[in-house]
Amino acid sequence: MRDDVVVTDAERRVADMLPMQVDAGLARRTADAIPFWFHTFALNRAAGIYTPGAARDHRYRLASLPRQLDGRSVLDVGTFDGFYAFLAEHDGASRVVAVDNEQYRLWVAARWGVKLAGGEGFRAIHKLLGSTVEYRRIDAFSLADLDETFDVIYCFGLLHRVENPLGLLRVLRTRTARRGSLLLETYGTTEDDARAPSITVAAPGGIYARDAFVYWGFGFPALERLAVIAGFSAAVAIAQVEVDGHPRIVCRLDP
Repeated sequence: MRDDVVVTDAERRVADMLPMQVDAGLARRTADAIPFWFHTFALNRAAGIYTPGAARDHRYRLASLPRQLDGRSVLDVGTFDGFYAFLAEHDGASRVVAVDNEQYRLWVAARWGVKLAGGEGFRAIHKLLGSTVEYRRIDAFSLADLDETFDVIYCFGLLHRVENPLGLLRVLRTRTARRGSLLLETYGTTEDDARAPSITVAAPGGIYARDAFVYWGFGFPALERLAVIAGFSAAVAIAQVEVDGHPRIVCRLDP
């Protein structure tokens, strides 16, 4: 376990949405066995054992999440440790597919100096939960090859990290069921730019130190136009917030 990560109260509140009552000894061993956790998991709330997730305050995402998923299918794109995929399963989704190309290994190594094989955290939680979530190590752009659509798609923290954001939205549109929706969260823009259809271009390492994999910042009007070009019929803004000095935007795209 990395000693430089302190689990914030904010992330504990997010993690508590997926309560796991793992034996305290096993919980500690699991938390310590993974060299880097991005998501915070409540392994044993009674004993105060949480994974030391590097993600900061994710509470702003909660309002976008459907909590009644009975019988619905969910696709989590860029799942990393899989928190939102496992939460969807917990909330009753009949089928959950989680995908990641594990490129995060590059920026974790660059930003935190930790080398990962990929998928360690996901597999650990999957085993503890006895989960049926299906994990696929594929690039998001390869989703166009899937012969399957989903009622709900999560795409959190990814759009600003791809070189072709419009292309990704087009691919995700093909995977969104006719009456489904895409829940999108990405890096935003400053207050002045947020009102205009603007996209900002980040300097390498200019957003997060030692992280050259953030390329864009989006205002909601820009996301709305990209969504229409990609084939969505509507975009609904859910939240525009600032976390640790960084603007974030959450919206829902409907087909």
